[in-house]
Amino acid sequence: MATATNIDATAVNTIGWLSAPRTTIVVPVYQRQYRWDIGGCEQLLADIRAVSDARDTHTHFIGSILSSTNRHPAHDGQAGASVDATELVLIDGQQRITTLMLLIAALHHTVLQQPAETRDTALAAELEAVLVNGSGGTKLRPHRAWADVFESVVLGRRGSGDEDRDSRFDANYAFFRSQVPPEEVPRMWSGLQRLEHVAITLRAGANAQQIFESLNSTGEPLRDHELIHNYVLMGLTHAEQTEIESTYWLPIEQNTGDSIAAFWRHYLVMTTGREIDAGDGRGVYDAFRQQFPRLDIGTLRELAAEWTAYSAVYRTLLEPQHADDAEVGRQLGYVNTVGRGMYPLVMREYRDYLTGDIDRAALIRTLEGVQSLLLRRTVVGLGNDRLVARLCRARSESAGALDAAIARITPSDARVRVELKYSALPHAAYVLGRIAGVGSTSDYAVDHVFPLAPADSWSGDGVREWAEYSEDEQNSHRALAASLGNLALLEDTLGERAIDAGYPEKRDRIYPASDVASTREIAGTPAWGTAAIAERTARLTADFVRIWSRPTAAGIDDDGLTPILDAQRRRGWPRGWQREFEYVEYRGEHWEVYDVKYLFNRIFKRLWADSREHVVALSARRGGPIFGAQAWNGHWDTLDDEHFLYMGWDSRYMLTAVQGVLEESGIASEVFVKYSYIGDAM
Repeated sequence: MATATNIDATAVNTIGWLSAPRTTIVVPVYQRQYRWDIGGCEQLLADIRAVSDARDTHTHFIGSILSSTNRHPAHDGQAGASVDATELVLIDGQQRITTLMLLIAALHHTVLQQPAETRDTALAAELEAVLVNGSGGTKLRPHRAWADVFESVVLGRRGSGDEDRDSRFDANYAFFRSQVPPEEVPRMWSGLQRLEHVAITLRAGANAQQIFESLNSTGEPLRDHELIHNYVLMGLTHAEQTEIESTYWLPIEQNTGDSIAAFWRHYLVMTTGREIDAGDGRGVYDAFRQQFPRLDIGTLRELAAEWTAYSAVYRTLLEPQHADDAEVGRQLGYVNTVGRGMYPLVMREYRDYLTGDIDRAALIRTLEGVQSLLLRRTVVGLGNDRLVARLCRARSESAGALDAAIARITPSDARVRVELKYSALPHAAYVLGRIAGVGSTSDYAVDHVFPLAPADSWSGDGVREWAEYSEDEQNSHRALAASLGNLALLEDTLGERAIDAGYPEKRDRIYPASDVASTREIAGTPAWGTAAIAERTARLTADFVRIWSRPTAAGIDDDGLTPILDAQRRRGWPRGWQREFEYVEYRGEHWEVYDVKYLFNRIFKRLWADSREHVVALSARRGGPIFGAQAWNGHWDTLDDEHFLYMGWDSRYMLTAVQGVLEESGIASEVFVKYSYIGDAM
């Protein structure tokens, strides 16, 4: 059998590989910066705990680590390296190895800080062997641009002035320190010793770039729903996998088709009451794992039955003609027209209707409310993103809470009337069809009474032609061409005749032949111009605000505020983070708070004074961010003589902690952020 001549690949124990006494691992200058965030660290801890608690024969595979050998490290210009040592130059695996080193450093320092009489010196020595080489430096030598930061964290040698430093190394190290108490260190070390990887070492003749690209660029990455599928079935017996696949998963795929990824995102928004960003890496899959951390076969059967039932609901939402009630089906079709972003709310409502938990009237009222909300916001130029989670949360409280939540963000009649006078009408066929009472507009077209591009011979009164209109007259007509009053719903056959017709021909021969009453009425107008458009707009607007009504509520109709639970969690510290917010509204108070870090500090200090028991409960459950001592170097703030708030987290952790403590205190619904123009663009 032929063997490879330029590559050595061996399955190895990761800790044993890292602990080799004469090996130093070097990150080359072309590697990207360290980018793992706390979410990735959280998953790593979960994996290590799981393998530690498993049977002795279980291991956890962390992938492949690609490196080349350099036996002349002094050539890279760094002092302190031994020419006799073996230097492994990392080509692929920097992120994983760096994170493991930060975790082991956190464990090492936790052990060292125990009282001398109870300190496990043997464990401390084993941990140190992974971290430190013979000359006292770190086994892993990062890119020189950030080597000092990494080494100061791993070796615990931060100097004065470093307390306010922000780096992924600091944030992830602090997270590991906070999440692993002293008594759990042996458990974590046991799990770490069960990690395995394939060590791929290149010889002199290997093409490092080609091999790197093969490892990282071959094939399509798994999508969220494919990762969910694997996660659900992993660890089951073949018989159990076959049962779940055939009984539940295949029906889910058949019901959702090409929309299966959207189904899982909408289902999780409905279930969690939180916005989930589909484009945020593996956001849907991560949310699924967090929602369903353990899936034994008994639990899985119950959950899979629910997923399958909701997938059948989803199919009806996608294909409303399959609804068992014609009016419900028509309303679902209307919802599809104005936007499917409300599917999480509609899924729950329709499922409850099918099970008898709500009646038909309640379902239709919600569907009408969704249409009014989305259509009115579109009319006045407001976005419809990141609205549905707050409505799902309100609905879980009560029907009245849902009505109030919809009313708060639905533009008022006054705002709608103003916009309809001059703005282009969105979803014109849908709007005109509902005003006219037409069930389906599939055989109808929207006609512009005054055309968008009139010919010079077009006339609105049969006397003057378009070419004779003054420039101001022409501009005023064009400004109203797409507005509500200038639009008519026409049967397709009549619409073809109306394309190039002047108004007198439409008035005398086309509109009177229509079955649509609101179109026939136009024929009663002798001449067509801006006054006629304005008059008709006023009449149709009265119908508009009646059909797409706003729930009765006092207060603002939309203030651009985002509930704190729907605020966007961002990775690291993106450009512009210092001015992300315009302000924060805290229980009716106006706070001049512009960034997540200040918000984090102010919320925890406020609740430490107002609701301390909830802060303590959250911090105990999460392992931070409140601690009884300044247990490691970093940026701390003092709450009192015995409690300290760690301020060195990344922005995602800080916002998650803010959301968590406000939920714990029961006041999350009373806290909002107002994004600045910078925050909207981030």
